[in-house]
Amino acid sequence: MAAPVNLNRYRKAKARANAKARADENAVKFGQPKALSKLAKAQQDQAEQRLDGHRLNDAEKP
Repeated sequence: MAAPVNLNRYRKAKARANAKARADENAVKFGQPKALSKLAKAQQDQAEQRLDGHRLNDAEKP
């Protein structure tokens, strides 16, 4: 007769593996160094200022 198997151990190991896979997927999807996100934000702000500087009058502002 085979030795009893603790199914909770396998269930928890499977859940940990799924969580790790999901975390790795999210790291690729959302993971961006803080310096790069600050740079992108600065570039966006600069582009908005440049665009606002070329407006003819304030009536055009949304």
